[in-house]
Amino acid sequence: QVQLVESGGDSVQAGGSLKLSCTVSGAALRRYCIGWFRRAPDKELEGIAAIDNDGSTAYRDSVNWRFTVSRDNSKNQVYLEMNDLRPEDTAIYYCAAGPAYYGLGIRIMGYSDWGRGTQVTVSS
Repeated sequence: QVQLVESGGDSVQAGGSLKLSCTVSGAALRRYCIGWFRRAPDKELEGIAAIDNDGSTAYRDSVNWRFTVSRDNSKNQVYLEMNDLRPEDTAIYYCAAGPAYYGLGIRIMGYSDWGRGTQVTVSS
């Protein structure tokens, strides 16, 4: 069974940048579409970015042009580069795996394996 571990969360000031990593083990990354999700305090889980094995990407409108998702199958890692961070980006960030080439996008349904999350805090 595939396992996912997020890293790179931190506390930053508004306008700052962070790069999150999602390390996949137990199976080859090429089999999966990887999504990034977040849960802010007192809010529901939401999808923010996803990347399929063909390199196609999807983004939530609120993070488009600020966040970039990428992957390196040779390292079994997926990255989320976050720029111009805002206080409303404060959340626990999760990566999740779903089957490649199913067009999962940022919908939560379809992602079956999840990491435990990493905390991102943005102060004003």
